[in-house]
Amino acid sequence: MELRISHYPQIPCKPFIVEVKSLEEAKKISDTLAYYDLFQCENNIKPDYSNMTSCEYWDEEEQEWLEWHDKENYYTLDEYFRNKKEKNIK
Repeated sequence: MELRISHYPQIPCKPFIVEVKSLEEAKKISDTLAYYDLFQCENNIKPDYSNMTSCEYWDEEEQEWLEWHDKENYYTLDEYFRNKKEKNIK
């Protein structure tokens, strides 16, 4: 499955896109971008902004990028990993 992270550092704007090889890598990139934006806010580098990050997958049938979710439970990326951690699933 083709995956990517689309990060919008300021809405509205074009996304900063990072292709990833796995959900674990997607989570790490997503978290890193979130922590970086928080750092900038806390240190008055970006005084006013609204951001958004999503994990997307390439849908062959639709021929477009769609927001990723767990097919069984419809979890978002954060919910998926939170649930795995709570159940101690590797």
